[in-house]
Amino acid sequence: MTILPPRVLRALERFNATYPWDHNAHYHRWILRQVPGRFDRALDIGSGSGDLARLLAGRATAVHGVDADAGITAQARRLTPPELDVTYTVADASAGLPAGTYDVITCVAALHHLPCTEALTRFRRHLAPGGTLIVVGLCRAHTLVDHLLGTVAIPANAATGWLKNKGRPSPRPVSMTAPVRPAEMTFDEIARTAGEILPGARLRRRLFWRYTLVWHRP
Repeated sequence: MTILPPRVLRALERFNATYPWDHNAHYHRWILRQVPGRFDRALDIGSGSGDLARLLAGRATAVHGVDADAGITAQARRLTPPELDVTYTVADASAGLPAGTYDVITCVAALHHLPCTEALTRFRRHLAPGGTLIVVGLCRAHTLVDHLLGTVAIPANAATGWLKNKGRPSPRPVSMTAPVRPAEMTFDEIARTAGEILPGARLRRRLFWRYTLVWHRP
């Protein structure tokens, strides 16, 4: 639902294509503020081209990135300097996660591709005592608050793209190899599920069609 007419939406789509930016990477600095200054092992689920995994490697002894897309995982390996202890695995996280426990588990724009209950249960199982789970996810707009945030995000999205590109059009379109899947669960449904599996988890609606979840395992 939007209050903007189709003609305005089409113009915004053209503007956003000219000044693209990464909505998920926008939250990487926020993610780093949620984790300790130093920790042992980290797991990044839906690691994509490895941007977050490489940032975590500045804090962690070792980082393991998991993504179902072989092409983008190959790109992550090429972009990761050999001096960083980052391992990438091509795998479907719904089928399981790398063995062991992790002090930090991150999952950015990937949870809506997985069965929510099973995924959160698996994340809890692989999180070490005292560890931190951080999710930046997508949910289906349902309430008035959701739609209002979505409407506010439209001009904010255009302004942020223009600023991040320093007012210069992108020389080439941004392409994605990973499949795009719309979110099916609402924020309230995700919050109820998380409350059952991760008692005390903190969830917040965010701008740019995202929500965040932070849980510290006792």
